[in-house]
Formats: sequence, C-alpha cells, structure tokens
Amino acid sequence: MVTLGIKNLLAVAILALGITTATENEPKLGIDILRAVKDCKQVAKIGDEVHMHYSGKIEKTGVVYASSYKLKRPFSFSLGAGHVIKGWDQGTVGMCVGEKRLLTIPYELGFGKRGINHIVPPEATLIFTVELLGIGKNFNYQPSDEDSDNSKDEL
Repeated sequence: MVTLGIKNLLAVAILALGITTATENEPKLGIDILRAVKDCKQVAKIGDEVHMHYSGKIEKTGVVYASSYKLKRPFSFSLGAGHVIKGWDQGTVGMCVGEKRLLTIPYELGFGKRGINHIVPPEATLIFTVELLGIGKNFNYQPSDEDSDNSKDEL
C-alpha cells in the first residue's frame, strides 16, 4: 500500500513537471494595468463585442505604427473570434470598461516570424496601450478631450 502511494505520488510529480515544462516554453504576454477601475460593472469576456482605443509601437525601434487616437475613433472587434492578433485577444479578456492596460506582445502572439511588409518587422515584440471604452453592440462613442491628449503621449 505504501508502494502504491509512492508510485501515484511519483506519477503526479512527473505529470506536473511535464505541464510546468510545457508552459515555460510558451510565449509570455506582458500585462500591466495603467488605470484600474474601482467599481467594475462590465468585464470583457470571450464573445463580447469590445470597443477600444489603442496605440501600438514596435518595441525595438519605438515607432508607433497604429493608433485609434490618431484616427479619432475607437476600434471594435469580437473578443476571441481571431479578428485581432492573439496578444490582443488574450490581453483584453478580463478588462473592465474604463480600464487601461499596457500589453507587451511577443512576436508569437503578434504578427509572427514574417511581420507585416514594411510596417512591422519579422519577429517584432509589440507594445500596446489599450483602453476598454465599452462592451456590446449598442456602444455609442462620445469623444473626450482626453482622447486627443492621449494620441500625443500614450506610448
């Protein structure tokens, strides 16, 4: 009976070691909360239509290559549907409306080994500031003075 217990313990330890090793090799998404929401009433979950402001730059060069602030309108997508890079889908889940995050996205969760012609280089780590403005199809965007200020200094 003691031998059986030790064998089971060893099997569990080996399985746990295998799981740990597998997750250590996966690319790591960095999430820093820049602005938290104290009384969170709406949380983004898979399947939600989310509306966001963002500014994205290439980590190595610091070049801002995309910004909804500059376009003066938010970006909307269905969370988890694969309409955006994996780092965005993963980094948006669990956000509260009004929350702002800094996402550090490794190339495996971004545009991959190939990048995007003349915009994002191959294997580029991306830095995004993302702000969740609303959730749902009935979202009505009201621009604020803060939007134009953010376009200058978000990153």
